[in-house]
Amino acid sequence: MASLSSSSPASTRGPPSTDTFPFPPSHSFPPSYTLQPTLLTRSTQLAKWSTLILRYHEYHHLYRLHLATALSSPLFHNSTIHKRLSHASLVEIVDYMTKSEKDGGAGGRAEWIGGTKGEKRRDEAWIWWRRPEEWAEVLAGWVDRTGQKGTVLTFWELVNGEAVKGEEWVGMEEEVLARSLGVLVKKGKAQVFGEEGERGVKFF
Repeated sequence: MASLSSSSPASTRGPPSTDTFPFPPSHSFPPSYTLQPTLLTRSTQLAKWSTLILRYHEYHHLYRLHLATALSSPLFHNSTIHKRLSHASLVEIVDYMTKSEKDGGAGGRAEWIGGTKGEKRRDEAWIWWRRPEEWAEVLAGWVDRTGQKGTVLTFWELVNGEAVKGEEWVGMEEEVLARSLGVLVKKGKAQVFGEEGERGVKFF
């Protein structure tokens, strides 16, 4: 599954939108809020919810999903029709998003945060509307486009500085940035230094 943003050049992007998110018609369809027992119908529901979650997070530039809080948000609670997704259903949807397409999932578009490898905590998850490797490509493109090779920037400057104004990663969470830059480090295109909260990067 390609990045949802792949058709939108980074240079035309900006900070999170303050407009109202345009929910699809299915968001106002009461049966959508109950996962159906029929396998084919359930698979379709999981795919639709996955796409909606990704688009909602991309629209608002959100990187993580806290399940308990999110269940009261407009994303999962439609007050007009008095319907709300259950916690168990949301856990199942995020589980579906964490799986690869080969394993019948959404292509690794989510990742549970915390817990051990054998026992994941299921109260918060990263939502990858761009995966770290995809963000790495975007950042590498910006480095080439703006002549940043050899430049040293702090993490703060890279997500909040004047040089990145209007770019789609403005305000990115530090951990997401670090993981994305880690991809470039492995390719020899960047060097990260410093400690958390005071980290910087040099591009090659």
